[in-house]
Amino acid sequence: GPLNCCQKCFDCSCCQTNEDEVEILGPFPAQTPAWLISSQNEDKDGDSDNAISELPPTLQDVSPDRRRSSSDTSRSTYSLTRRISSLESRRPSSPLIDIKPIEFGIIGAKKEIVQPTILRKTYTPDDYFRKFEPRLYSLDSNSDDMDSLTDEEILSKYQLGMLHFSTQYDLLHNYLIVRVIEAKDLPPPISYDGSRQDMAHSNPYVKICLLPDQKNSKQTGVKRKTQNPVFEERYTFEIPFLEAQRRTLLLTVVDFDKFSRHCVIGKVSMPLSDVDLVKGGHWWKALVPSSQNEVELGELLLSLNYLPSAGRLNVDIIRAKQLLQTDMSQGSDPFVKIQLVHGLKLTKTKKTSCMRGTIDPFYNESFSFKVPQEELENASLVFTVYGHNVKSSNDFIGRIVLGQYSTGAPESHHWRRMLGAHRTAVEQWHSLRSRQECDRVSPASLEVT
Repeated sequence: GPLNCCQKCFDCSCCQTNEDEVEILGPFPAQTPAWLISSQNEDKDGDSDNAISELPPTLQDVSPDRRRSSSDTSRSTYSLTRRISSLESRRPSSPLIDIKPIEFGIIGAKKEIVQPTILRKTYTPDDYFRKFEPRLYSLDSNSDDMDSLTDEEILSKYQLGMLHFSTQYDLLHNYLIVRVIEAKDLPPPISYDGSRQDMAHSNPYVKICLLPDQKNSKQTGVKRKTQNPVFEERYTFEIPFLEAQRRTLLLTVVDFDKFSRHCVIGKVSMPLSDVDLVKGGHWWKALVPSSQNEVELGELLLSLNYLPSAGRLNVDIIRAKQLLQTDMSQGSDPFVKIQLVHGLKLTKTKKTSCMRGTIDPFYNESFSFKVPQEELENASLVFTVYGHNVKSSNDFIGRIVLGQYSTGAPESHHWRRMLGAHRTAVEQWHSLRSRQECDRVSPASLEVT
């Protein structure tokens, strides 16, 4: 435009327009000569000589003709400068900006104020104490405090003795070898009911398992009346090498008591990922308290099959495992007694053969009871495992009840499965219960001996 031209030659005639028609769009750019910018500060009524005197020296030393031409250019420039000054005086010194809050949203959407919902609940003292987790305050070897203690500190703190054992993995045959060597400084036995005859010595043995599988455990023989037993027993677990590295070896030292349930003295747990299984090694570890004060009574595998047309209830006693040891010298001589109860009346009793010197007996024996279909809903089967004893009465190991007066949810579930699958054998493992527990929940248990 004209302004761009005047910035170069300062003569509006080259743009074929009058100097009064020049549209001033704004202040001069950075390329404007300094002598032109300084002329803006001159008085509007000053003469042209003063303006000429302000010209650079190169323009003052030229000839008169060229000075006259320069004078004309100066007048045009001075007129342009006055117009710029007048426009600058009209523009406010600082802009006025109307600041409004910026709102974001979808066009056409209705504004809705959403307030956060505050859930209020009135807490009672019971609610307050319910928030505590007892397991955080129990004596458990998996806690951080227990892991931070050395064996010497654990031994001095709990005084439960120490256990000597070793491990090694056989890559050729793919099994883990666990050797229980000995224990020392075990504490004297504790009897809450005063039924123990010897309160000075323990009858310890060791149970071995690979967590998280506690069902397939093994156990040593019982060492009589000693606080420093020597076991020297070796056990194998058939397990792949990679799976063995993910397991935790658990060794539980138990005190055998013929007249009551066996009591746990202490335990040792060791993650197998922390040791070199192929190279092997042996360790002395201090025993720590166990949250399980009593050992399990064992498990029993049963199969039930009902034939509606014949009105026969067939029962298979397949096997048992990890039964409570009742004989200190040779394990146990277990057998199973099966009793049919109609309502609250004992009607039939049968039993398996006796398996000598084992806590993991295999029976595979079948029994049949005549039960009409209309009487099936009132029938109960009582299974009791005993340890045979020649010198005195048989030793009670454990019991369960299936049927109308079941002793628990697993037993009820097995019975319902049998009722829904006539002519089909239904198998299930059951954990044995104590006599007191069965008598408390099942009236059928009270009707048998």
